[in-house]
Amino acid sequence: MIPGHPTQLLQKLSREHRLAPLEWEALIGGYTPELAAQAAELARDFREPFYGKKIFIRGLIEFTNYCRNDCLYCGIRRSNRNAPRYRLNREEILSCCETGWELGFRTFVLQGGEDPWFTDERICELVRAIKKRWPECAVTLSIGEREEESYRKFREAGADRYLLRHETADECHYRRLHPPELSLSHRLDCLRTLKRLGFQTGAGFMVGSPGQTVGTLAKDLVFLQEFQPDMVGIGPFLPHHDTPFAGEPAGSGELTLYLLSLIRILLPQVLLPATTALGTLLPNGREQGMLAGANVVMPNLSPEDVRDKYTLYDNKLHSGSEAAEGLRRLQESMAAIGYQVVCDRGDRAKRQP
Repeated sequence: MIPGHPTQLLQKLSREHRLAPLEWEALIGGYTPELAAQAAELARDFREPFYGKKIFIRGLIEFTNYCRNDCLYCGIRRSNRNAPRYRLNREEILSCCETGWELGFRTFVLQGGEDPWFTDERICELVRAIKKRWPECAVTLSIGEREEESYRKFREAGADRYLLRHETADECHYRRLHPPELSLSHRLDCLRTLKRLGFQTGAGFMVGSPGQTVGTLAKDLVFLQEFQPDMVGIGPFLPHHDTPFAGEPAGSGELTLYLLSLIRILLPQVLLPATTALGTLLPNGREQGMLAGANVVMPNLSPEDVRDKYTLYDNKLHSGSEAAEGLRRLQESMAAIGYQVVCDRGDRAKRQP
């Protein structure tokens, strides 16, 4: 099959919400600023019937930077001896939630490395404690790969959502980014299990990671097309100085924005964050993300004295509008481009297009 012109493919995507693999390659590879502007306009048109001008906030709590994994791109990989390690205790985590609740956050995201100290029982106890104190909130976990029984326990304890970025849907590319003990097949099995257990499930990938091609990006979009996640988190690859990828160039912010638009057109109801990495790379990256089709931001509720220790990549933002204390500034910056930050759980829209 010979793919069409990128403009025609963009129109086809907006009609059918799916493309063949070679069509995805042609659409991604055909990036121009003009095409990206068309995609962003379409993305906004598809978002607004479901979410209007609402921007949902998630309170991010980075509760441990210990990790058993050795992913080549990550600053908290287990072999990084220079990383100052920390774990928040139960009361510190609940204090973060208390602060967030008072500010208007109705979703808390517990994110951490794959830390064996946080057993299933400890995670379940945390989830139950949060839900008992703030029963109207949503709890999102982002703690990596576990077995089905663990995920079932988290769901029974009250966890609502789970973020597990697939990172890449290409087997060879996955092996380039991860140590031998990790596999793409297990990662995808975890995602399918989470969805089957009733979690609102999030996938996602880096843009511009070493070895990535237009073909590997097309596989990511095909995977999202078939998996139909509730959330998708993408952001540009940013190197960390204490990893094997220290000298690699950063991913493209412009391509990330374009892909945000394509994902919104592909999945009109999806919850789509403008990520911290995007805000780190581009001036006004969050605002640009909203104009490209995003509808979620995740200010940091972690204690100030640990924020600079959760460094997945260099120069990560952890102050200003990125931080929960900057919520008013965030509200003002979003209002300036016509959007409203709301105090809401921000569940995925259920009405079908």
